[in-house]
Amino acid sequence: MCVYERIGLIAFITMLVIVYTPTLVILGRRIAMAVAARRSATPIPKLCWWEKCTLSVAIVGAALIAYGYFVEPYWVEVTHRTIVSPKLCNFDRPIRIVQISDLHCDPVARLETDLPSLIAAEKPDAILFTGDSVNSREGVAVFRRCLKALAGIAPTYAVLGNHDSRCWENLDLFKGTHVTPLNGVAEKLSIDGQNIYIGGVAFDCEALMDQALNMVPRGAFTVFLYHSPDLVNQLAQRSVDLVCAGHTHGGQVCLPFYGAIITQSKYGKQFEAGLYRVNQTWMYVNRGIGMEGGVDPRVRFLARPEITVLDLKPPQTVSKVPTAHRAAL
Repeated sequence: MCVYERIGLIAFITMLVIVYTPTLVILGRRIAMAVAARRSATPIPKLCWWEKCTLSVAIVGAALIAYGYFVEPYWVEVTHRTIVSPKLCNFDRPIRIVQISDLHCDPVARLETDLPSLIAAEKPDAILFTGDSVNSREGVAVFRRCLKALAGIAPTYAVLGNHDSRCWENLDLFKGTHVTPLNGVAEKLSIDGQNIYIGGVAFDCEALMDQALNMVPRGAFTVFLYHSPDLVNQLAQRSVDLVCAGHTHGGQVCLPFYGAIITQSKYGKQFEAGLYRVNQTWMYVNRGIGMEGGVDPRVRFLARPEITVLDLKPPQTVSKVPTAHRAAL
C-alpha cells in the first residue's frame, strides 16, 4: 500500500470515527434519559440541533452502507471501449473481446449465474479472465460452473491472480472448464482467417513474460493478460498492443470526487480502473465482479462490478483516437 493510499484510508477511518463516536454517545445518553424519565415520570428532553445533525449524518451513512452491501455488488455495468491499431488493417470487421476479473467466488453464487447470459449477449470472439477466482475452497464449484459456461460461448483464456497463486497453488482451478490457462505462453487465435495472439503470466511468475512474448510473430497484434496493472511498463517496452488487468477492484470502496481509497497496486491511483495508454500500449484495468475477503460485511461503493467489452479495430474504421495517458473513449 503506497503512502497516498495509507493517508486516504486513515482519513476515511477518521471520518467514520468522527461521525459515529458522537452518535453512540448520543444514543447512550438518550437511553439513560429514557430510563430516568420512566422512573420519575418526567418528559424526555428534545434533541438539540447538533444532536439532530449528528444523527442525520449517521442515518445517511448507514443507508449508504446498506446500498454498498445489498445493491451495488449485484448491479453489473457493461463497459464498451474501442482499441485502434494499424496491426489490424487486414481484418474486415472489429474483433470483440470480453474481459472479466476478480470473481472471488463464495459457496453461494452472487453474479456468477448471470454472467454467461450477459456476456453471450455481447457476441464476443474471445473471453478473458484476469485472475482471482475464489475466496474459499467451497467456492470452487461455483467458479468452475461459471467458467465452463463462458467457455461454451467463445474461446476463453485465463491467468492466475495473487489469491490463486498464493492460496490455491495446489488446486487446479480450471479443471473441466475448457478454459485455456496462460502462464508463460501465447496462444494464436484465428478469427475469420486472421490471427491475433493472446499471452499471459500468472501472478508471481512475472519472469515468464519474455518467454510468452517470444512466441508472438513480429508485427502480430498482441493481447497480454496479467492480474495486476503493475507489469504495464515492462509490457509497453515490449510493444504489447493491449494489456488486460484487474486486481484493483476499482478500489471496491470509492469516495466521491476522489475515487479508490485502496488499489493494492504499486502505482497507487495511477491505474485504478479503466482504459489507459502507456507509450503505444493500451491497458484496461477491470473493476472485477466479486469482493475480496472471507468475512462479511463485504461491500462495493461507487465501484460497480464490471464486464468490459473491447472492440479491436483498424484505424480507418473509427475516428482519430486521443493519445492522452488516460483515455476518454
